Amino acid sequence: MAERSRRTVRDLRRGNRARVLQRLCFDGPLSRQELGPATGLSSGSISNVVAELASEGLLEEAGVVDSDGGRPRTLLRIAPGGGLFVGIDIGETRVRVELFDLSLTELARTDRLLAQHGYDVERIVGHVRAGVSDVLRDAGADPRMLLGIGIGVPGIIERDAPEAVGGPGAVVHGQTIGWGAVPFERLLREAVQIPPEVPFFIDNGAKTLGQAEMWFGGGRGAGAAAVALIGSGVGASVSRGDILDEDLSNAALEWGHTTVQLRGRRCRCGSIGCLEAYAGAEAMRERWHEAGGPLPPDADDETALAALLAAAYPGPGGAPDPVAVAILDETAECLGAALADLVNLFLPERILLGGWAGLLIGPHLLPRIRRYAQEYALEHAVARTTIGLGHLGPDAVTVGAATLPLSDFLARGGTRPAPTVRPGAGAASARAAAPVRGRSAAG
Repeated sequence: MAERSRRTVRDLRRGNRARVLQRLCFDGPLSRQELGPATGLSSGSISNVVAELASEGLLEEAGVVDSDGGRPRTLLRIAPGGGLFVGIDIGETRVRVELFDLSLTELARTDRLLAQHGYDVERIVGHVRAGVSDVLRDAGADPRMLLGIGIGVPGIIERDAPEAVGGPGAVVHGQTIGWGAVPFERLLREAVQIPPEVPFFIDNGAKTLGQAEMWFGGGRGAGAAAVALIGSGVGASVSRGDILDEDLSNAALEWGHTTVQLRGRRCRCGSIGCLEAYAGAEAMRERWHEAGGPLPPDADDETALAALLAAAYPGPGGAPDPVAVAILDETAECLGAALADLVNLFLPERILLGGWAGLLIGPHLLPRIRRYAQEYALEHAVARTTIGLGHLGPDAVTVGAATLPLSDFLARGGTRPAPTVRPGAGAASARAAAPVRGRSAAG
């Protein structure tokens, strides 16, 4: 009974810390008086939690505001130097690695360009290893301040996979990039030089994009939203619930491999008529090349899409290329029809288009995409849905990847992972890698 009581007290304390940190993360800076009603905690509990978190270097004062007739109130915020996160986007054209402080302010970044179809697993692991080392060095950061590494990847993620497919840890099934049951977490854990207790969080890139937009971007405040990631490939995620709701759900969808054309184009997944075979940047490049578009044979997807848009929208005095216009109109219709499926299936309040290619084509195609979505969706459902562009720009997947360890950190009330020992490592190495609380992330 005593042990059960101790567990209950410990869990209550952690829950109180989590409430305060979550509110400051999403709504801060806030005063102690504002934290009370925002968290449902008593003034005494707020004082205790704030003092505890401040002593650990996780909270700090953020100025003073006047109150109505009373004493000025001190604002509190999460201390940026209280910890570090790494966010990684395993994209179609590059591996982007960014280092963030506890307020998700970027401290350093590096891009590792990928050759076309350059998805060799060892090469990707090497890019991640070098990228993490580079951003820590460039920021002058102490690796012991790392709270987690989040990674967005294409494909389906299987967690805690059995040994038969390379477990334990996250295994990636990325059919379109040639990854079959790749034990990605194990490979990274063996290669990346970080303290052994620092956790990896691996998820679908469309899901990390969706979480970033729901937390800090165009999805904020929506009860249900769908976020599309349009790059060389295509994906989407659907989120339901408030960001502070324990019942919040965020699911990745293989939306790019839903059928938009019967007996249509061959998709790189092997099927035919997939959305990705029409709306992905790789497919748009191939379609324009097949139609005789003026492209160098070795043009990458980003260069090709920019050239396609320039041909269709040449600016004042220029004549639009009718072939380029037709290709983009077909792309808009396929996207509109596929978005109508999301509307009919999930009834989202908002749909956001993101990803580097989505943000590139969106300003030109969005009116047509909306029109086609209205034609293909149920009238009542689509009338309640807004369709727009994501707010966070091309870095949203990387920011979303960093929210994966941040979410875990907040849920644990700011407690750090316990030191662990890798296979073959001694206890001394675990002690040496133990985190230092309250130290600055820089220098």
